[in-house]
Amino acid sequence: MLNKHTVVYQIYPKSYKDSNNDGIGDLRGVIEKLDYIEELGANLIWLTPFFVSPQNDNGYDIADYYNIEPLYGSMADVEELIAEAGKRGIDIMFDMVFNHTSTEHEWFQKALQGDPKYVDYYIFKDSPTNWESKFGGNAWEYVPALGKYYLHLFDRTQADLNWDNPEVREELKKIVRFWIEKGTKGFRFDVINLISKPFVFEDDLDGDGRKFYTDGPRIHEFLKELSLDTGLNEDFIVTVGEMSSTTIDNCIRYSNPDEKELSMCFNFHHLKVDYKNQQKWELQDCDFEALMNLLVNWQVEMEKGNGWNAVFWCNHDQPRIVSRFGNDDKYHKESAKMLATMVHFLRGTPYVYQGEEIGMTNAYFDKLAQYKDVESLNYYLILKQAGKTDEEIFEILQARSRDNARTPMQWDDTEYTGFSDVEPWIPVIHNYVDINVANSLQDEDSIFHYYKKLISLRREMDVIAYGSFRQVLQEQQEIFAYQRTLNNEELLVMTNFFEQPVEVTMRDVEIAGYEFLLSNYEERPLEQTMILGPYEAVVFYKK
Repeated sequence: MLNKHTVVYQIYPKSYKDSNNDGIGDLRGVIEKLDYIEELGANLIWLTPFFVSPQNDNGYDIADYYNIEPLYGSMADVEELIAEAGKRGIDIMFDMVFNHTSTEHEWFQKALQGDPKYVDYYIFKDSPTNWESKFGGNAWEYVPALGKYYLHLFDRTQADLNWDNPEVREELKKIVRFWIEKGTKGFRFDVINLISKPFVFEDDLDGDGRKFYTDGPRIHEFLKELSLDTGLNEDFIVTVGEMSSTTIDNCIRYSNPDEKELSMCFNFHHLKVDYKNQQKWELQDCDFEALMNLLVNWQVEMEKGNGWNAVFWCNHDQPRIVSRFGNDDKYHKESAKMLATMVHFLRGTPYVYQGEEIGMTNAYFDKLAQYKDVESLNYYLILKQAGKTDEEIFEILQARSRDNARTPMQWDDTEYTGFSDVEPWIPVIHNYVDINVANSLQDEDSIFHYYKKLISLRREMDVIAYGSFRQVLQEQQEIFAYQRTLNNEELLVMTNFFEQPVEVTMRDVEIAGYEFLLSNYEERPLEQTMILGPYEAVVFYKK
């Protein structure tokens, strides 16, 4: 059963620590920094893929699930990492990309040669639909030698697997069993709710095709089979599914322990509240009311259905939250801590993405050569063709590019910020001299020490891990406030999402008995009327 005191730390190895000075982060670099993660207090590390890959999508295009991409190290490094993390009470979660493989995978190469067994491992059709790839452009690629098109919901070098073929499912189960035997204690499944495709492929007359393959017809059957046949449902394994454009009802089923599918789900609805017209590449300010309503709705409904959320702001695909919903200049420290407070007291398992715990910001790259992400480069061309100027495009890329999360981890103020002794694969952010781990460890008031406190509170307090959720003070439109309750324990969390002070009156909160627990400002008592400062977060506890 999932330990609900757990906090997960996500590492994007390519950008974490370069141990051999080739400009690319690697597994030995992660081993070097295990003491740092232990100091932070996280007890599960999720590593993004480091398997053999041509790296067209930074490792999410896997060519061999059983071997390690030499850029990142060797099997011996993986085994040492699992062992060394274990000595520190930290488990390792692998990232499995089972919706698609690289077109360089031997299965796909055999399919290209016309081997009928392997053609049926993928989704080949005589004629394509009008579906769009998630990375832009058509979702089908023509293979002249076969006279057929194959489906790729992502890059054209990422061919979608045919999960309706039982042989494919058996191959994927073998991979999971192999890594469990190596000591892997967790699996994150990439875009796993896209694996079940429709029985009939047809054009989408009012969308991009996603309604046909999202949370598809056999998805729950497939996940149950994968879980039960590999031991993923055993007590010592943690699983999380990345769910694209999903629904609460499906996520309840995915994560309710009785269903025996997954431990928890990622959903991204709350990270689309600054998408104008729900379009990622169109900008608007964060719609705070929409954000609150989404967070509350998912908290309440998942609890009702005994589902479990992964709660987070950042990952390798998302811009830095302090730049996005906070203020990475005047209120850098305050807004980073407020956003952390907002998430870490929620019902669900918190995820911290590398650098989030020191307040790393967006990169603000202003030259195309600085961008490495395939999606960003594709959209540069798409936005150009749509008639946007370079100035407009760079404003969008600076806000949206996945490269914002992929810049080198800022360890110290040396030339390449302690990530490497040579120029990294992607540029370092200019603010590394001020924002880095060395500075954060020395400053008792740092964002790092605040995250450390949040993590230790979750480990110590059952009310954070298990308590029920209730929104309070809804009429106060500038703040997000909620209670967590377990037996006779209560927490009251209040966060001001804006840089203007706000007056808060405790209309539906009985203030008697509450004591101060945590704030990103000074310690203070709970009063009937309070002024919350810019981006202030304050938490009270009573028993």
